[in-house]
Amino acid sequence: MDESGFRPLPSVVRTWAPRGETPILKEWLTWDHLSAISAITPTGELYLSIQGHAFRGADVVSFLQQLLDQVPGKLLVVWDGIPTHRSRAVKDFLSGGAAARLWLEQLPGYAPELNPDEGIWSYLKRVELRNLVCHDLTRLRSELEQAVERLKRKPEVIRGCIKEPGCYTI
Repeated sequence: MDESGFRPLPSVVRTWAPRGETPILKEWLTWDHLSAISAITPTGELYLSIQGHAFRGADVVSFLQQLLDQVPGKLLVVWDGIPTHRSRAVKDFLSGGAAARLWLEQLPGYAPELNPDEGIWSYLKRVELRNLVCHDLTRLRSELEQAVERLKRKPEVIRGCIKEPGCYTI
């Protein structure tokens, strides 16, 4: 990062510059971001929570409680093994009675190709939000929420993300 607060972008983009002059693209360095957690059902429903900071154990517990409140019956949650999912808050939540309706299964090691939710995020990025440029997080959040609402009206796409890994039956 230089003294103006910019840092050079890695050379993963294509641009034009006069012959012999290396183009330098600059961007503002910021730690602002959005974090999201989502769940899908075999019937094609999508549940999502977005927040302005990284998800912690308590945030995951809140999301799991939201699922329990909105989805009747017993729930099987298949998720990856990030540390937040294995946090003390989640363990306490389960031992506090949630385990009566909630069963958590962890995907093996690093296996994003087995995670149906990865298909959801891929679809959102490559279809609903493709070519989108937002200059602030407020607009990004708004665009993401609108994209999710559009996707919720396409249960066949959501069910397809469950079928795609090949290890789930509907």
